[in-house]
Amino acid sequence: MSWLASFDNLAVNVLNLFRPKNTEKLPWVEKRDRSSRYRASFALVHNEHGEEACIGCKMCEKICPSDIISVVPGGRKESPATGKKRGYCDDFILDLNACIVCELCVQVCPEDAILMLNVQEPPGYNREDLVLTMDKLYENEKLDATTWGTGTKLVDMQKPAPPPPKPEPAAPPPPAPEPDGGTT
Repeated sequence: MSWLASFDNLAVNVLNLFRPKNTEKLPWVEKRDRSSRYRASFALVHNEHGEEACIGCKMCEKICPSDIISVVPGGRKESPATGKKRGYCDDFILDLNACIVCELCVQVCPEDAILMLNVQEPPGYNREDLVLTMDKLYENEKLDATTWGTGTKLVDMQKPAPPPPKPEPAAPPPPAPEPDGGTT
């Protein structure tokens, strides 16, 4: 009986030989549609004064579960734009080889200096091609492909909703008539 099943399998395979192909050849002609929440790479941004937004606080380095972020703080210097002292970052390195795209670094950044992008890094032939240096991260800022969330937006979305307002107390019931006690 098992040899008859082999003929059934062979018939299916022969039918599939003459079926029209539905795979698309590479490279794709059109750009693939991605979800609005798709995230694949990172960018460092500048603040509203045109300065590097990263203050070198190392919070992203500390929270990263894969330990792929390396930040070298540059100390506090006077800002040429505002005249106030602020922190600067001398070097920022992010290794996409081991990134699990958890977005914790984006959520913890107090200055919204690091953002995730919805564009894939180009494939490379060496592991070093997926190591994003500070220059490459600032270059990614120009791609204008940031995802829907920044650290501030993500934290605001995680705040619990305010409790519903307490209902106003109902009016006290009218006093009940007192019994006369039988005297008239």
